[in-house]
Amino acid sequence: MPFEAINPPQFPTPIAPYSAGAKAGNTVYVSGVLALGEGGTVLHPGDAAAQTRAVLETIKTTLEAAGATLADVAFNHIFLKDLADYAAFNTVYAEYFPGPKPARYCIKTELVKPECLVEIASIAHLA
Repeated sequence: MPFEAINPPQFPTPIAPYSAGAKAGNTVYVSGVLALGEGGTVLHPGDAAAQTRAVLETIKTTLEAAGATLADVAFNHIFLKDLADYAAFNTVYAEYFPGPKPARYCIKTELVKPECLVEIASIAHLA
């Protein structure tokens, strides 16, 4: 099945060869999102909550460009640099997913840039 690349025009140029998202049939895949600005600069260094908010806003925009919303997200892949940020992450995450919660996993790992604290990739299903 062919897919449609999703690249909202307001996004900065990706730091690697990928699309922000891909839509195949009724499924939308959102690439791993970091809190990055133009030129790959890290947004909100040292603030996991602010980075989480920036990441989720980017995911929301990508989903909207594909005709989906955060309510369509069925699964999130979550990567945290430091599990000490887990509570701050979850506080912001709960704001974006107030209803039924998507399935997810959370892994502690190093991220692409040392200042990055949070990365999320999502899968959404359209009705």
